[in-house]
Amino acid sequence: MKLSELQNLGPTTEERLNAVGVASAEELDSVGAIEAYRRLKERYPRETSLNSLYAMLGALLDVRWTELPDEVRARAKAAVSQD
Repeated sequence: MKLSELQNLGPTTEERLNAVGVASAEELDSVGAIEAYRRLKERYPRETSLNSLYAMLGALLDVRWTELPDEVRARAKAAVSQD
């Protein structure tokens, strides 16, 4: 499945994920949102915010990123804040 077919992810995010080695929904699931976010942040530091992380998490969970539970957001934020 194309990344842009997932909820929350559009063509620009798909392009950027492809550039960092994530070319499909299955690969995003395998790599995980945290690692994908780290790759994006390294390559596109100004364009990549926590909302990108939340969008990918939501895509994997098939929910709007704005509807992610606070606990999920907090754990994800903590995971990338350790970098």
